[in-house]
Amino acid sequence: MIKYLEKEDFNKEVSKGKLLVDFYADWCGPCKMMGNVLEELEDINILKVNVDKHPNIAQEYGIMSIPTLLVFKDGKLINQNVGFIDKQAIMNLYNKD
Repeated sequence: MIKYLEKEDFNKEVSKGKLLVDFYADWCGPCKMMGNVLEELEDINILKVNVDKHPNIAQEYGIMSIPTLLVFKDGKLINQNVGFIDKQAIMNLYNKD
């Protein structure tokens, strides 16, 4: 399930369970490609964070390049990837504990 961050409730969103967070921008070509791949994933929860709308969150997590994927488990950052990756690599990133 893909959800877009609407308000500054990022910490609430990542606090429970496992969540893949996609930092992106509408103008970013690789981000659009990553978005298409993420839409194919049905078994994981995804939160998309637009870095133009939420620059403070991007800064807090040191996002310097997009797309960047972060994996959180119960509020703790457990894995990350910078740049475009394919579906299998996303699943590996998400399932790696």
